[in-house]
Amino acid sequence: MTALQQQGKAAKAATYILAATGTAKKNEALEAIASILTARQDEWLAANALDVAAAKEAGMRSAMLDRLTLTPQRIAGIVDGVRQVAALPDPIGQVTKMETRPNGLIIGRRRVPLGVIAIIFEARPNVTVDAAALCLKSGNVCILRGGKEAIRSNRCVTELMRSALESVGLPADCISLVQDTSHETANELMHLDGYVDVLIPRGGAGLIRAVAKEASVPVIRTGEGVCHIYVDDEADLDMAATILHNAKCSRPSVCNAVECVLVHRDVAKAFWEKALPLLDAHNVELRCDGEALDIIGARGIPAEESDWDAEYDDYILAVRTVGGMDEAIAFINAHSTQHSESILTKNYFKAQRFLNEVDAAAVYVNASTRFTDGGEFGLGAEIGISTQKMHARGPMGLEELTSCKYVIYGNGQIR
Repeated sequence: MTALQQQGKAAKAATYILAATGTAKKNEALEAIASILTARQDEWLAANALDVAAAKEAGMRSAMLDRLTLTPQRIAGIVDGVRQVAALPDPIGQVTKMETRPNGLIIGRRRVPLGVIAIIFEARPNVTVDAAALCLKSGNVCILRGGKEAIRSNRCVTELMRSALESVGLPADCISLVQDTSHETANELMHLDGYVDVLIPRGGAGLIRAVAKEASVPVIRTGEGVCHIYVDDEADLDMAATILHNAKCSRPSVCNAVECVLVHRDVAKAFWEKALPLLDAHNVELRCDGEALDIIGARGIPAEESDWDAEYDDYILAVRTVGGMDEAIAFINAHSTQHSESILTKNYFKAQRFLNEVDAAAVYVNASTRFTDGGEFGLGAEIGISTQKMHARGPMGLEELTSCKYVIYGNGQIR
């Protein structure tokens, strides 16, 4: 039995204990995690500093370094997220349906944990805690496999969380970390049938597609974020410029950042006069179609066909000029990853048409795509943004980490 199979076996054994653990005990464990992360944050920061130094030496680009870096303020936010999860209603045991059949059988449907959830993710130490907290509250055991860039950070925080679990009498194996970050162990985790019930990849498009293609265990795809904003000819252009600036520049390395803006040609010149100064403050590279280049001039560069499908995760923005709603909606549906899309318009009927016809997990009117987030949607932390159309779509909170079982009460019925 390999080391990963042994880890899977221990995780599976822990599911039977955690599934029977009540809400109060799970909340006690979450508070213990929050407390230990606060009390011993210097250890986590020191481990993270080593990861950041190694990443800089390896030439990691700035946007990805931002994802990797922890600060006391970010740890405070992570801890707050753990406590928010503790405060949320526990979905486990909820009965969503109960009815009496003509033969007298009482049939109900009850929420239960998925079991062992494996998460493969990249250089995001916060994901380690977010995922563990959500899995714990929803009664799921998690096996975490982060990228090599964050291995010191992840080892440190996982050990802290495991200590917190043991301090309240729960098995440490409710949370575990794959110590080997090689491709071989990632591939083995994708085929850990019999131990892993669901695999969730969280990261760039390449990682997600590779996992979805290779895995033999069930996969929930998350996070591919080629997000669009359409600036309509009836948009408030000052508001539109501010929204675009926020959606691209507030944190370009995350999956809900906008990657492509479509601008109606009738307002393109006036819009770019307002938007360019905001984007220039961050030196955003603009990859433009011909019409946009005529307006923007030397500030832009010609777009290639691949730019319309690119997830940059950086200060780069694809720019396309369109003639109206039909063209904008058709383009978005052709190039979207079905994550988050936004229309900026004062026309109610255009807004409703956009909401109805654009196929994405989150569709906005006059707002930044950056709001697609579990915390912003009132779900607490999220384990990822599902871009599928299965039971989970959009930010995945506690409810999305559950399944159902039927419970049937009889009094002697036979068939």
